[in-house]
Amino acid sequence: MQKAIAKAKTLMEALPYIRTFANKTFVIKFGGHAMVDAALSASFARDVIMLSLVGIRPVIVHGGGPQIGAMLERLGVVSEFVDGLRVTDAATIEVVEMVLVGTINKEIVSQINANGGRAVGISGKDASLIVARKKHAADRNDPGKLIDIGQVGEVVSINPGVITTLDANHFIPVIAPLGAGEDGETYNINADTAAGEIAAALKAEKLILLTDVEGVKDGVGELRSSLTGPDVRQMIASGEIAGGMIPKVQCCCRALERGVSKAHIIDGRLEHAVLLEIFTDVGIGTQIMHAPVSDEVAL
Repeated sequence: MQKAIAKAKTLMEALPYIRTFANKTFVIKFGGHAMVDAALSASFARDVIMLSLVGIRPVIVHGGGPQIGAMLERLGVVSEFVDGLRVTDAATIEVVEMVLVGTINKEIVSQINANGGRAVGISGKDASLIVARKKHAADRNDPGKLIDIGQVGEVVSINPGVITTLDANHFIPVIAPLGAGEDGETYNINADTAAGEIAAALKAEKLILLTDVEGVKDGVGELRSSLTGPDVRQMIASGEIAGGMIPKVQCCCRALERGVSKAHIIDGRLEHAVLLEIFTDVGIGTQIMHAPVSDEVAL
């Protein structure tokens, strides 16, 4: 009986959040260890379905770096990286597209649908959802020099019509982060970046990034449950936020600046991570939110 009562209390704790977020859009970047762990992938699919059932509009953007790397290795293609970006020549982009669109995207769609959802897989090339252009890497040895890293792209614009059409018909969009350039080329887009840009274009209620860490930690290794944009900038300047976390928090801050209400960086290694972050009072990761407006500014 006590277990049943505890479950009832959990449902009651979620109720105000369900009311608040009904009919709101959540853009969720699915990546990291959760993508290659069967139990975590199934947990994520059920979380997405739960969001949909309570009236939230989930939009999924997925990564696939490890799977792409594994396929390239199987094919005997040696990968070169510049500042963490995979140099993507014509042969590599074919493999990237095959893995992202033909394998990972369909696996996520199948898992959601097998659990009772209505997911539809697309890539950023479909309906010109993501318009991209060539991205260059900076040469660390010569700051004024740019390095050609192939068909790695940056987002020029988002045309969200295909997402809103799917949403209006009660489908869950699952998006592979590829973009099409005006030159007709296919470009590989960082999944965090793609998710942030899509969230901004949709004016989403939330941008949620699943990662392989607990969230954002401070200089002594303590998890910060809440941060503002100014907090993030100060922590980058002080070196508390470093490495691969920098582009993630910057992506979140850009999304907030362009109309997203709140961003979250959470640990995708936990089962039901999305539900725990959204529907519990404590949460599990780091939320990044707008700085409070002072009375002077408000006036």
